[in-house]
Amino acid sequence: MSATPPWSTSELPLGPRFALDRRVCVAANRWGARRAVGLFFGAVSRLGDGVFWYALMLALAAFDGRRGLLVAMHMAATGLAALLLYRLLKRWTRRPRPFRACPGVIAHVPPLDEFSFPSGHTLQAVGFTLVALAWYPLLAPLLVTFTTLVAISRVILGLHYPSDVLAATLIGGGLGALSLWLGTIAA
Repeated sequence: MSATPPWSTSELPLGPRFALDRRVCVAANRWGARRAVGLFFGAVSRLGDGVFWYALMLALAAFDGRRGLLVAMHMAATGLAALLLYRLLKRWTRRPRPFRACPGVIAHVPPLDEFSFPSGHTLQAVGFTLVALAWYPLLAPLLVTFTTLVAISRVILGLHYPSDVLAATLIGGGLGALSLWLGTIAA
């Protein structure tokens, strides 16, 4: 899908850790080339652009009054912090996306930005999920499943390496936990 020329192989990180990262990325991306798989994970990724999370925040505010509004605002604040952090990290690391750097990987959907590390979709999803689940633990089956699918979609679609997703999970988890901790201090 991408017409951007690949980066030269001299710019790629080397070593066994990166080789495994690339192999998993290529294998997942091939699986995503199946029409039904690509369409499914493309839709999941699109919902993870924000649509799912905004709808959840709106539903919480609409159906749980003041408490839901407070949770939605907490999620929005966490999301804004995640957005700023991930943009800073992308500019700092400037890791090329797999479809630009790995032969055999194609982008099944267009990327939202130029660089790969970390996965912003995953970072946001993990942060939002932690905050929402602190208030609404019964949403765990829905939110954990959706967050997992978002993370997987980013690799399958050729937009991120598994290490981008893993790092984003850790960063999003830390950010969500920090947000919850700050919320207890403010209360």
